[in-house]
Amino acid sequence: MSLGSVTGRSAVLTACLLITAWYLTTAPGAEAVPARTSLGSFPLAIGPWHGQNQRDFTSQVVAILGVDDYITRTYRQGASPPVGLYVGYHDSQRQGDTIHSPLNCLPGAGWQPASKGRAVIDVRTPSGAMRSIEINRYVIQRGLDRQLVLYWYQSHGRVVASEYWGKIYTVVDAVRLNRTDAALVRVTTAIPEATPEAERAAETRAIGFVQSIYPLLASHVPE
Repeated sequence: MSLGSVTGRSAVLTACLLITAWYLTTAPGAEAVPARTSLGSFPLAIGPWHGQNQRDFTSQVVAILGVDDYITRTYRQGASPPVGLYVGYHDSQRQGDTIHSPLNCLPGAGWQPASKGRAVIDVRTPSGAMRSIEINRYVIQRGLDRQLVLYWYQSHGRVVASEYWGKIYTVVDAVRLNRTDAALVRVTTAIPEATPEAERAAETRAIGFVQSIYPLLASHVPE
């Protein structure tokens, strides 16, 4: 790919983000906020997984994230390393309360991306049908500590990996549905050793957890 094409693509993406920001802060009218179940009632017991709530964010962190509802938990299955779950839901993304990419927080916490890519996972919907979703897959590192991170943006029955496409869909749905509600779903788990086998085991563990929780998200992140 040439430097010119990369520069042109960056300009287009930047323009999309600016248009999104302008529309979401200037479009008038109250949104059609759908009925949903609070994330606080998301199950702590999910098949073989047993969850525990983590400490609530401070009011300052909540204000920075702009979330209207969220959970942060740790789930365990037997003697395997635990899996962390964060779901942050926004009733509206107008007035600057847009979803923050998890990557923005990593450097401040000392984490650096070691590898990045996408993963395609087969999941079951609440109706029992199967579908494939594409999500972000990152390995992050801080000193000798390594973690696998899977995350995606979810709204109106749609799963999106790309932050830029997420912004574009936000504007499309604001016009089409008068809705900008959406959620960020993030799953993390430790990679205890710097070996391919340990990374594959972490990926298997995290993907299995995603497959367990996906059908349960619909009542909390309405279609």
